[in-house]
Amino acid sequence: MNTAVKELGELVGREYKEGFVTDIEAETLPPGLDESVIRFLSAKKSEPDFILEWRLEAFRRWQEMDKPEWAHVHHDPIDFQAISYYSAPKRDEDRPKSLDEVDPKLIETYNKLGIPLHEQEMLAGVQKRSVAVDVVFDSVSVATTFRDKLAEAGVLFMPISEAVQEHPELVRKYLGSVVPHTDNYFAALNSAVFTDGSFVFVPKGVTCPMELSTYFRINAENTGQFERTLIVVEDQGYVSYLEGCTAPQRDENQLHAAVVELVALEEASL
Repeated sequence: MNTAVKELGELVGREYKEGFVTDIEAETLPPGLDESVIRFLSAKKSEPDFILEWRLEAFRRWQEMDKPEWAHVHHDPIDFQAISYYSAPKRDEDRPKSLDEVDPKLIETYNKLGIPLHEQEMLAGVQKRSVAVDVVFDSVSVATTFRDKLAEAGVLFMPISEAVQEHPELVRKYLGSVVPHTDNYFAALNSAVFTDGSFVFVPKGVTCPMELSTYFRINAENTGQFERTLIVVEDQGYVSYLEGCTAPQRDENQLHAAVVELVALEEASL
């Protein structure tokens, strides 16, 4: 047996250490999908009107589309009315303003997953690499590291739910430019119900000073996670980006339907 096959066998056969559930109180929408859910999501995120209209247009298009039949993939039909489209940890504020305000149970969760969130430890060399991380728990980003350091270089790195408020002109210009809601069935669904994901903008001629990563964790039962990530690198810019995702091990299936749009302009590297 060659080394590659042996390593693959060990990987497939190993214990799934990420299969635990975090016991945390959450705000979760009842299952079901109609226009009221779309409007709830948009209002919850305090989105500008153009995003709500974009969502509603995608939802109406999705309702008219046929479900795809994937080759060599066999599963029970997806009941889209049995899924909750929003779940987030309960807290006094919509989002913590710093890592110090993040629920300790969430910090513990990401420690168990091996995801570095403590900036000071990374800068002091306790962690081997400095990687800026946006961590998404169910339907919301709960922390984004090194935002200030990246901003000094002109790089924007934040949840897309914040980007639509702080940089609507960039979002309006590039959202759906690579994967429009008309592209396919799940692109339309995602465009209608996306909740969070990352937004990256690298200006012309700028090399991002550290690697970027987004880590998605599904925790709540009977929910869907609908990531929308948008990365834009202007002319001669450079960024390295990596994603990861895990979920508890359950008997029931859960749906993760993501859209990641990558925009690399003239002589850019992504």
